[in-house]
Amino acid sequence: MNITELARRLNTKPEELREKLPELGFSIGKRAIKVDDRVARRIMDAWSEMQRKQRLQRKMEAQKTQSERQEHRLDPQERKTIELPPVVTVRELASRMQLSVARVMQELMKNGVFASLNERIDFETATIVAEDLQFNVAPEAVGEASGEEDSGVHRLAEVLQKEEASSNVPRPPVIVVMGHVDHGKTKLLDAIRTTHVMETEAGGITQHIGAYQVERKGRQLTFIDTPGHEAFTVMRSRGAKVADLAILVVAADDGVQPQTKEAINIIQSSHLPFVVALNKIDRAEANVERVKGQLAEAGLIPEDWGGKTVVVPISAKAGTGIDDLLDVLILTADLAKDSIQANPVRPAIGTIIESHVDPGEGPVATLLVQSGTLRVGDVLGVRDALYGRVRGMRDWSGQSIEAASPSMPAKIIGLKYAPAVGDILEVPEDPSALKRLKATRPVQAVEEVAAIKHGAPSSHAETGEEEGKKKHFIPLIIRADVLGSLEAILGMFDTLQHEEVGVQVVAKGLGNITESDISTAEATKAKILGFNVRPTTTAEELAREKEVDIRQYSVIYKLFEDLLADLQKLLPSETFITELGHAEILANFRKMDEGWIVGAKVREGKFKAKAKLRILRGTEIIGEGEVITVQTGKTEAKDVKAGQECGIRYKGRTKAEPGDVFEAYVEEVKGRLLEIKGIRAR
Repeated sequence: MNITELARRLNTKPEELREKLPELGFSIGKRAIKVDDRVARRIMDAWSEMQRKQRLQRKMEAQKTQSERQEHRLDPQERKTIELPPVVTVRELASRMQLSVARVMQELMKNGVFASLNERIDFETATIVAEDLQFNVAPEAVGEASGEEDSGVHRLAEVLQKEEASSNVPRPPVIVVMGHVDHGKTKLLDAIRTTHVMETEAGGITQHIGAYQVERKGRQLTFIDTPGHEAFTVMRSRGAKVADLAILVVAADDGVQPQTKEAINIIQSSHLPFVVALNKIDRAEANVERVKGQLAEAGLIPEDWGGKTVVVPISAKAGTGIDDLLDVLILTADLAKDSIQANPVRPAIGTIIESHVDPGEGPVATLLVQSGTLRVGDVLGVRDALYGRVRGMRDWSGQSIEAASPSMPAKIIGLKYAPAVGDILEVPEDPSALKRLKATRPVQAVEEVAAIKHGAPSSHAETGEEEGKKKHFIPLIIRADVLGSLEAILGMFDTLQHEEVGVQVVAKGLGNITESDISTAEATKAKILGFNVRPTTTAEELAREKEVDIRQYSVIYKLFEDLLADLQKLLPSETFITELGHAEILANFRKMDEGWIVGAKVREGKFKAKAKLRILRGTEIIGEGEVITVQTGKTEAKDVKAGQECGIRYKGRTKAEPGDVFEAYVEEVKGRLLEIKGIRAR
């Protein structure tokens, strides 16, 4: 056979074939053109065996490299450095390390720290966890972490500090209601103001921030209802920033839960006076003393236990204890009366607690006036930019009003642009000094929402591969009815940090799904998620034609459950290699069906049935197989440890000779579960 033809059959070059043949035991000369057909067949068999051994060698090296990588700890100089502030939430820590929240919480638990998703941990604790996860930590420069969310709050504080005490008069206290999901916060407000807001909320979970005023003993009280579901953490945190007092609602039958602890952290970090409302005391399974004990463990010692925390037993459903709660709130407000004051004669300033685009009225926002009086006709500014003029106002009950005084929530009509939730809206002394936004500028609030750190995946997408693993993204287009919902959805994407799967927000906005969204989705292969919005008729037809996936939701946790399921499908399984032990072959007893029986002595580790085998002769791997059984004497054994002799029955093509070495290992393929805290089936 011609050497060129032989090389073609072996899928190699003639020069390479001539070089390798002496290593395989064939000496045909460097200038040979032909070989005998019988020799050619032997060459092909030897070449095939050589390639088999090379494949086995590569496989063994890859397995051992993977096993070492799983146990490998980076040298401190090779680690990535992250900067951390003095206090950081678990979610923010995970985001900075680009790890899943579940992984960080697992590491915290190893160190004896049981922290929820949004619980704050100090710099020392965060440093220990980060270093355990192979990161170097440096303190963050002062002022570096101040974001858009806090800048407006600083502006408000600056304005309030400049006011003269002589101009201030008492104002109604602003009370925020917080606590774990389903513990009865909205039902409590229903009982207080004898309306039924909860029935309008899908799934019985409050989806938007609302503000309401009630009267008790001639005193006005303003309540802010922050959504209790974990997805609304950002909104709830902002709710705490505008409040004077807090009610922590705890169910007497359920006790202190993760979100209860999170709410306690928010209240304490905001230095808010607060009252604990122990709800659902009318239920048979209610245990007031047990819950008081849990509160004491969380650092809130009840008054009747010798502490300073006021605990008021109530039943929002039956209306029990509501008057007592209001009286305690008034008393608490009186104790803090020096700080619950405002100047009603200055130009108004306050915080946006809700914002959306109404099809009939255009951009609409709910403002909580914190100082001054807002009047119809006032010019409105946000961050020194002109946002419109007050053409009409309504109070929380929908009645038209001409003026809104401090601590009063007012729905404003007449805005040109929808501000973001948490923005500070101010009536300027000189309206002409305000910057005019371009008419073509997108809705400002949507731009502000983009600033939320939701682990923007585009940076990872550009790298394509990270540490040899390609990251798979689900492209999304998000459409929501109001800014609070859009902000909450994007904020929740913080939890979707993972090395191999993630979401990529292609576009986002307010209002119904349009043909433009369909075209964008077709071009980017994105799914469209609509929250409390619908596609237009033409968009729906176009989506059917283009086969674009539109999903509509009215309950936020359902949106995330579905997204979690999609990400789970993308998450590849992982192979784990565990080296078990080495054994030296002493004798080959006989051949069996599909294998052999050998005598061996375990030199290191252990051998057991079902383990995979590598067969080494010297330093060269010559084959592989699988252990069927191991036995000591005539008895089958579960495993055989180092120093013992045993019989090994193995499945494989390669015949082991005395002196060969068996390497046993276990290969496990695990489908990883993508767990995200705060999303659970109901």
